[in-house]
Amino acid sequence: MTNIIRITDFSDPNLDVYTKLNEAQLFHYDHDKQGLFIVESPKVIERAIRAGYEPLSILLEEKNMQRDLTELKQEIQLNQTAIPNQLDELPIYALDDTLLYELKKKGYNLLRGALGAFKRNQRPDLAEFVNVINGSKHHPRIAVLENVVNPANVGAIFRSAAALGIDGVVITTDSSDPLYRRSSRASMGTVFQIPWTYVDANTWYEKGITQLHELGYQIAAMALRKDTIAINDPKLQAVEKLAIILGSEGPGLKEATIDKSDFTIKIPMSSGVDSLNVAAASAVAFFELGRNRQ
Repeated sequence: MTNIIRITDFSDPNLDVYTKLNEAQLFHYDHDKQGLFIVESPKVIERAIRAGYEPLSILLEEKNMQRDLTELKQEIQLNQTAIPNQLDELPIYALDDTLLYELKKKGYNLLRGALGAFKRNQRPDLAEFVNVINGSKHHPRIAVLENVVNPANVGAIFRSAAALGIDGVVITTDSSDPLYRRSSRASMGTVFQIPWTYVDANTWYEKGITQLHELGYQIAAMALRKDTIAINDPKLQAVEKLAIILGSEGPGLKEATIDKSDFTIKIPMSSGVDSLNVAAASAVAFFELGRNRQ
């Protein structure tokens, strides 16, 4: 392949996305005003391409380059990804052990397989997103992540949502970003599989639930309160359009969110345990309430 570029130092500014920019800087990177993100491993790179994200380059460890490129090509062929000759056109940077060690000394533990740099896609607003879900799914179920700040939890929630019948995810902008590398890795690439969008946190807290009500949804807030109903209550299964809201790992949902919701739901616990981690709780909720359960 003629597009393989062997790196002898880090002076090339095209490498800054891998070596110098943190997640927030990538998010705000002014590349056609879209921002960038990094993904990890051949499987996740392929899923990002298949989902329509435009790759800018790939970074590989030279000693594993053939293995990783072969795995990436196999993933593309297996899933019949429509990117003819794209691997032959992308800049593919290869670095040796010396440079990899130099990066690790600087605090960049970059390589667990291949890395890929991608442009972000524009996201629809809440109304447009929900209307697409409503028009394409029977008995739709969506999840809303309110101020969920741990990227590994965000990724795990996406993985459960994709597996357990959730049709889309809405995430407030005060949550961790689903395209952060740790999130996409924890999701096993399902952040590129399930539809999702952001909602501005200020807009959400002011009128988000009202807007979901206007779009035909009833709201189930996951919270520890005395007025909760069990997550397997038949009333929840009977709801035509349901939005399940999960809150931050520590304080949980805002009181205003709970007060505006139609249901407050809980997962019955054994004595002495009051709650689950938000990612674990999401899996239980999605199993009980997702469309696969219908």
